[in-house]
Amino acid sequence: MRSSTARTRMSEQPHDVLEGAIGSVVTVDLKGGDVLEGELSGYDQHLNLVLSADEDTTIIRGDNVVSIQL
Repeated sequence: MRSSTARTRMSEQPHDVLEGAIGSVVTVDLKGGDVLEGELSGYDQHLNLVLSADEDTTIIRGDNVVSIQL
């Protein structure tokens, strides 16, 4: 059974969820099995993601994203 928070998020648009996650640490599963973790610094309409970890910045093309855990 899903929690009320999960139900609320499921009814939101992906961009709304990502907007609320800016500045939070996220885990991103990619095609091919790689997993990246970092602070979500930004995203765009194609769900391309910008992650910051330590002093590194990584841009992930949205086509490669399988899932994002907040």
